[in-house]
Amino acid sequence: MTAFDPAVPAYDGTMPAFDLAVVGAGIVGLACALAGARRGLKVVVVDRSARACGASVRNFGLVTVTGQDPESVWHRARRSREVWQEVAPRAGIEIVRRGLWVSARREEAAAVLDAFMRSGTAAGCELLSPAAARRASPQLCTPQLEAVLRSPHELRVESREAIPALAAWLARDHGVVFRWQTAVLGIEAARVHTSRGELLAGATVVCPGDDLVAMFPERLAAAGVGRCKLQMLRLENPGFDLPATVIADLSLVRYGGFAGLTQATTLRRRLESEQPEYLRHGIHLIIAQSADGSLVVGDSHHYDAADDPAVSERVYELLLDEYRAVMGRAAPAVRERWAGTYAVAERAVLVDSPAPDVRLVLVTSGVGASVGFALGEEVIDGLFN
Repeated sequence: MTAFDPAVPAYDGTMPAFDLAVVGAGIVGLACALAGARRGLKVVVVDRSARACGASVRNFGLVTVTGQDPESVWHRARRSREVWQEVAPRAGIEIVRRGLWVSARREEAAAVLDAFMRSGTAAGCELLSPAAARRASPQLCTPQLEAVLRSPHELRVESREAIPALAAWLARDHGVVFRWQTAVLGIEAARVHTSRGELLAGATVVCPGDDLVAMFPERLAAAGVGRCKLQMLRLENPGFDLPATVIADLSLVRYGGFAGLTQATTLRRRLESEQPEYLRHGIHLIIAQSADGSLVVGDSHHYDAADDPAVSERVYELLLDEYRAVMGRAAPAVRERWAGTYAVAERAVLVDSPAPDVRLVLVTSGVGASVGFALGEEVIDGLFN
């Protein structure tokens, strides 16, 4: 596809015309806007909220490479990490932590890490013995420690700050037009009907996040897309610095690059025996430190088509108990609690074509920050090549 030609269809001179319209200002929408702007396209982003407030700002801000599914996520995560490193300093986004520390407390978990190190996606990682791990970071080592996998690849940003900063940079340095507090009511040929008038666009990318009813609900339903709610916490500064973002045994049966290994089946059986309630609530511990020293801790996974605002105190108790088990100490005081949300489906990514010049794009596995930039490039390349 070439850049938008206002003569096709006939342009009456009253509607703003763009090469690319992006519906949704979360990380996937902003990634598509960036990819379009880098091609020299005239881009507009339309969002029904006053600022991004969905899945893209309710998470860890973690760009995860290690342990991602090698088929659908890992390569995209590597590319997205490159873009984050390029974009962050230009947009005034601080990368607050680097790397990943995978703490194995069970022999079965250590066996998963050992097998992972022999896989094709472990380049740059190292497997530490308990003694080596204690020398590297004594505050993260408990008597039950069996092994630690240390990865240099991960990045972490503060999502609540990074997503607005990214939008502001796109507007300031790339001329992307933002239409906030504007709902898209429909798309017909090159016309985008909104609650504040019509736009003309050569192509449109719809990035609805977990809004499963406003645009193309029948296509989302046919793809089996649902909603996942997660519970998260922010804890006060524990008084020490973490060397990296921390995950542990429960994560090894959720991340595809670990969970797909044969050894993960044995680990899951043990977890089902020892921590069945954790698995029932979809809990796997992530501990991510912020620039002020506070800790973002989560998360759980509950699946419901409704956007239920209620949260479970029992889930928070389990998260804090798992923190104590992994860190070997009680958790600091809780500063904040919140519920996250994201779209979920069997596939990690959904790209659909409701019309020749329209794409429906979702990350359906909670890895938007990790794959968004690479996915945006793929979508825009497909539309404009």
